[in-house]
Amino acid sequence: MIETLPLKPRLETPNPKLKALLRVTDLSVRIDTRKGLVRPVDGVSFSLDSGRTLGIVGESGCGKTMLCRALIRLLPPGGYIVRGAEMRFNGVDMGALSEKLLCRIRGRDMAMVFQNPMTALNPVMRVGKQIGENLRLHTATARKDVRDATVNCLRQVGMPHPDRYVDCYPHQLSGGMRQRVVIAVALCCRPKLLIADEPTTALDVTVQAEILRRFDRLQDKYGMSIILVTHNLAIAANHADEVAVMYGGKIVEYAPTDVLFSRMRHPYTRTLMGAVPRLDAPAGEPFRTIEGQPPDLSNPPMGCGFADRCQYVRPICHRAVPPLTGCNNNHRFACFFPLDEWQD
Repeated sequence: MIETLPLKPRLETPNPKLKALLRVTDLSVRIDTRKGLVRPVDGVSFSLDSGRTLGIVGESGCGKTMLCRALIRLLPPGGYIVRGAEMRFNGVDMGALSEKLLCRIRGRDMAMVFQNPMTALNPVMRVGKQIGENLRLHTATARKDVRDATVNCLRQVGMPHPDRYVDCYPHQLSGGMRQRVVIAVALCCRPKLLIADEPTTALDVTVQAEILRRFDRLQDKYGMSIILVTHNLAIAANHADEVAVMYGGKIVEYAPTDVLFSRMRHPYTRTLMGAVPRLDAPAGEPFRTIEGQPPDLSNPPMGCGFADRCQYVRPICHRAVPPLTGCNNNHRFACFFPLDEWQD
C-alpha cells in the first residue's frame, strides 16, 4: 500500500512545535502579457494548520488557480511573484529555495491535483509510468517493485481493476478514471499538503461524491492538509474546516466554515450563495445570477473590486480599497459596510 513505501529523507526536519504547516503573507502575482500587466493575485495572506482543510471559493477568473500555482511556483510564462511576499511551508521559506531544492518538496511534500486531468497527464505516456516517475524520484522503491507500487497507488484511490488500467494511455480512460490517476500521482508520496484545484470538475455527482469522500478518508489516515479549490459552495461547506472567498485576486472574506455560512458579512459572499440553485425552489423560478462582470485584472478599479456590482455601495467604496479586517482573527472580511449593518 502507499503508506508502506520507503521514502527518501526529507529536505527539512519537521518541527512538532510548529502549528501552521503553511503560512502565506502578502502574496501577489503579476503576469506580463501582450495586453499589459495582469494582477491575478493581490496581497493574499492566510495560514493552514496541519490536518486541516481550507476551501477557496469564488467565480471563474478571481485568482484561485493562480494562487495555487504560485504556492508551488509553477506560474505561466511571464508570471512572477512580487517581491515582499513570504511563503513558509513547514518552516521553510519557499521563495528562498533554488529550483533543485524546490523539486525535492514539490511532488513529494507538497502535491497538486490540477483542474483538467486530460491536460495534466502526458497523452503519449502510459498512466502507470507517470505515477512510477514520481515514485522513483521521491521514494526509495526498487525499480523492480515500481509497477506493483503503482498498481497499489491506483487501488488506493479507487481505480477498478488497477492491474489492467495501469498500462493504458490517458485517452483510453474515462474522465473519472483520469481524475483518479491524477490524484494517485499527487498522493503516491504521502504529501503533507495536497492542493486540489477543482478536483471534481466535469464529473458526474456520484463520482464527485466518491472522490471527495476518498479525500476525507486519506486525510484522516495520513493527517495531511488540503487546499480545496471549488466553485461549489456545498462542497466547501461539507469538506472544509475554513473557507476563503476570493474576488478580483483578493480574499474578501475568511472564516471557519460554520461561522461563514451562518453569518456572511461580505455582500459578495451572500450574492455568491444566493446564486446556488436550490432543490426547494418553486417550479419555473429562474436561476439567480450575479449582475455585472468581475473586475478587469489588467486594469483593476481604484476602490473595492465589488463596488460596481454591490447593492450597498457608497461613495467611499469607489475611492478606497477596504482592508481585510473583522471582529476577530477567526472571521475577517474586506468591506466598509458589512451585511450586519444593513440586514440580519
